[in-house]
Amino acid sequence: MFLLKLKSAPTKVALLTAFIALMGSPVFAQISDDARGEVTFGLKAGVNYANVWNSSGQEFTADPKFGFAGGLFLGIPITQLLAIQPEILISQKGYKGEGLLLGTPYQFAKTATYVDVPLFLVLQPSKSLSIVVGPQYSYLLQEKYEWTVNDNTTAHESEFAKDDLRKSLFGFVFGLDLNFNHLVLSGRAGWDFLANHEDGTSNTPQYKNQWLQFTLGYRI
Repeated sequence: MFLLKLKSAPTKVALLTAFIALMGSPVFAQISDDARGEVTFGLKAGVNYANVWNSSGQEFTADPKFGFAGGLFLGIPITQLLAIQPEILISQKGYKGEGLLLGTPYQFAKTATYVDVPLFLVLQPSKSLSIVVGPQYSYLLQEKYEWTVNDNTTAHESEFAKDDLRKSLFGFVFGLDLNFNHLVLSGRAGWDFLANHEDGTSNTPQYKNQWLQFTLGYRI
């Protein structure tokens, strides 16, 4: 058994705000023709900056980590100002931590790979800007654990080795899409409503995922 000590994860809204400010700068002032009201399809890829929140009183140190995010999106217009946008993504989340193992300090990292399926309501106030908000379903594909003790690193990958882990999660996501011809720059912030585990233990702490996501997409 090992002991983890937790500090609360800091809010990452400042990073999303900086991303929005950058995209609004004159460097990105050239905007595409108005594609609102058209069915669009595209590919996107980028990164998650993920951590955990609401550990139900458990004590362990959690720091954010980067992971891959990418997949497909489909824009379905309702009116020129409103649309529905489902997406399907491969999304890596998790956290880094540290603690004690039989009195010896160690570092710990977890990467959880999900299929994320958000369903966004899209507000399109202009041809260059889309505001997205909606629920998300996530299905756990795989978990990878890495431990480093005395400069020795071991890795372990599991596919549902523990039946008490939740494989299906639900969450909430909001963000912005900035449209430049066929290119789409996207920023997202998301939180899971359900914890990864019914009752956290020393081996499997209870937590909920939170993440920022930044992607570059190509719209057809």
